[in-house]
Amino acid sequence: MLNITKTIKNNKADFALEGRLDTVTAPELEKELKASLDGVTELRFDFEKLEYISSAGLRVLLSAQKQMNRQGTMTLHHVNQTIMEIFEVTGFSDILTIE
Repeated sequence: MLNITKTIKNNKADFALEGRLDTVTAPELEKELKASLDGVTELRFDFEKLEYISSAGLRVLLSAQKQMNRQGTMTLHHVNQTIMEIFEVTGFSDILTIE
């Protein structure tokens, strides 16, 4: 189960994720991002309530990062230890901007 809270204001998009980002829920996030990123120059993710991320979730983040590299910035906030370990093991901590 994944809850996505999306706020778009001017050219900034905020996505707060709650629950699990996995093979079941990743397509939902991907769809939301595709529908939302036109003209966005600042994409922020709040991972405070994200409990788990799978390789499918990582793929969606990588895709979003590639798009934002062309049109602005992407940052991740409130990344917990569990998610951070996954980012470190996979090398994503070097690719993503985590604040």
